[in-house]
Amino acid sequence: MNGFAAVLVLLGVFWTQTSALDTFVLREPGNDYVTGTMTIHNANQIVEVHVGSGLYSSDTIFDYSRGYVATRLFSRNACFIMKINKEYIPELQELGRLAFERQTMKEVYSPNNVWVRFQSGNSIFGRAKDWLIYGRAIEHLCAGLPLYQLERTDPILNLQGCANAGIPSILGIKICENES
Repeated sequence: MNGFAAVLVLLGVFWTQTSALDTFVLREPGNDYVTGTMTIHNANQIVEVHVGSGLYSSDTIFDYSRGYVATRLFSRNACFIMKINKEYIPELQELGRLAFERQTMKEVYSPNNVWVRFQSGNSIFGRAKDWLIYGRAIEHLCAGLPLYQLERTDPILNLQGCANAGIPSILGIKICENES
């Protein structure tokens, strides 16, 4: 069995690097109401994530070529943007490997979470110079919505005012309003 798992992991690593477009269907363990699809555009270095969870649905773009992550939370009708930091955001190949393992082996689960916060009332609407920095993929996701800059924080005990986004069972992004 360990040999089979090793072969799957190796196939996942090589497949992710060579395939131009990969789509994965991911579910949150123990929660049939949270499903997600993750599409990797290797040529453009972009990962698109669509999470269906009723009112708490979200879309997220990881644009590795520009170095930004943007999440659109449908419950808040807003977009949240942060710089990709390799300390807590896996690289493109790692995301592909984790998604492949999760989809094929089912029991693989990564509890990695990135806790971030934003300041309510400090939103902007994207201007041409912002879209030059963030890129067309993020512009397409966030145009016409208030944009909030996110900053990483330590885990928060009071989850009131926090929303979940990210990639089901691979990388959770916990977006919380700054209370100060």
